[in-house]
Amino acid sequence: MEKEDCSMSDNRGCSLGAVGLAFVTGGLLGAAAALLLAPQSGRESQKQLRGYARRAEEGVHELADKASEVVDQAMDKGREFIKDKQAVMTEAVETGRAAISAELRRLSNEVKG
Repeated sequence: MEKEDCSMSDNRGCSLGAVGLAFVTGGLLGAAAALLLAPQSGRESQKQLRGYARRAEEGVHELADKASEVVDQAMDKGREFIKDKQAVMTEAVETGRAAISAELRRLSNEVKG
């Protein structure tokens, strides 16, 4: 199985998990940098951390919703594909049965005649 590349030059894009991981990692790194570089009290830092956590949680929920939509779309496409292939297979089986019946009748007539 080929590994997905998330570079800007690649048009395939990134997997949903990679985007989510990048989002969460970026948020955590940004929060850590803000806490280390900003002169503020402990209470202000706690308040800021709660805000970062809330935004990260909202982002994770949005990502989960999008992932659910993608899975639903994939399932719908899979069902449609199976339905299409089932119709083709049913037609092929019926054509085969008809051909076998015709050949059996022909062979039966040759044996009798």
